[in-house]
Amino acid sequence: MCASGIPADAMTIDCLKSGKRILLIFHDAQPKLVSYQFCLKDSDPYDEFKTIPHSALTTQQLYDWMKERFLIQH
Repeated sequence: MCASGIPADAMTIDCLKSGKRILLIFHDAQPKLVSYQFCLKDSDPYDEFKTIPHSALTTQQLYDWMKERFLIQH
C-alpha cells in the first residue's frame, strides 16, 4: 500500500477452502491501532472496519479469529 501512496500496510489471512479472509490494516498515522475486517477473498472489502489496539493483536487473538472464522460448521 505504501508503494501506491497509501500510508498503511495490509496483511491478509486467507482460508483457501472456504474463501474467507481476515484483512488487517496498519495505518502509519495510527500506529497504536489496527483496523480489521472479516471478508471474502474474491470480494472487495466493505467500507467499515473494526479497530483493536495494536497491543491486543496477539498470536492468540489471531488464532482465535482464524478458528472462529475459518472453522467450517456442519
